[in-house]
Amino acid sequence: MRSSLVRYQYIGLIILAFFLVAIGSLVKNDYYLNVFVLIGIQAIAVLGLSLLMGYAGQVSLGHAAFYGLGAYASGILTVHYGMNPYLAIFCGIIISALMALIVGLPALRLKGHYLAMATLGFGIIIDICFKEMASLTGGPSGLVGIPMLKFLNFTFDTSISYYYLVWSIFILLMILSLHLVNSPFGRSFRALGSNEAAAQAMGINTHVAKLIVFIISAIYASLAGSLYAHFVTFISPASFGFICSIKMVTMVAVGGMGTLWGALLGTSVLVSLPEFLTVFSDYDVLVYGLILIVVMIFMPEGIVQASLKIIRRLRHQETNV
Repeated sequence: MRSSLVRYQYIGLIILAFFLVAIGSLVKNDYYLNVFVLIGIQAIAVLGLSLLMGYAGQVSLGHAAFYGLGAYASGILTVHYGMNPYLAIFCGIIISALMALIVGLPALRLKGHYLAMATLGFGIIIDICFKEMASLTGGPSGLVGIPMLKFLNFTFDTSISYYYLVWSIFILLMILSLHLVNSPFGRSFRALGSNEAAAQAMGINTHVAKLIVFIISAIYASLAGSLYAHFVTFISPASFGFICSIKMVTMVAVGGMGTLWGALLGTSVLVSLPEFLTVFSDYDVLVYGLILIVVMIFMPEGIVQASLKIIRRLRHQETNV
């Protein structure tokens, strides 16, 4: 059963790849391409958070801190020290992984809302650092002049080129994540997410499993932050605050926990929805909140799981007929 489900997920990735190529070929407006780029960048960060929340069952309210660490590491190292952007991205990943290790060692021994509060505190501390270390970060005014990414003599300076770069990275990470959740280690942290006491009884070192998933999610967020920095070429603390963390958690919840596709769907809905709600003028935030409330009330397991339930019911009705 699981092998057939994995096969369907890989088929879904192939369909997604064709769909993305079609969008890149048909959409010529840079504004809409930029929206798709931002969806891809956010989806990378949310994919990591989905592994942590949806599979390992650990809630983090400070995920935007790792997103910001990746962005500021790339920005500071390239702007102030002239470092190669790819090396700066790698340094950002290392910094975020080390911070996740330092924070995760004590924090992941907590459970429930205590863990949420600990990660929230970490996020607030990092946000304050971004604002106060003005000589490096530019403070509240932000950091400007971040270079665009280059590969040999090719510069990713157009919306379409960055679109293909970001979504290629997302698909690669999606493949990696599918391998991870279906590996022996993946089964251990899925067991952890289902019932931690039962996982411990089976001999799983739950603290180590939680720590590894926490570090992986931080790496995904850091990479997304670096991609964001080199895309917009300007970053400020406002982009990586508490609201950003809440949005990421909401994206996981709306898309559906326990499924990697929920990360993509939830991100797509929450990033693109405000663009469609501009027709409501001053009431767009009200309508946005109302839609989220309706989704969470009638689809508490997320859009993906709700859609699968509807499909199963339809199939069951067809077989009965």
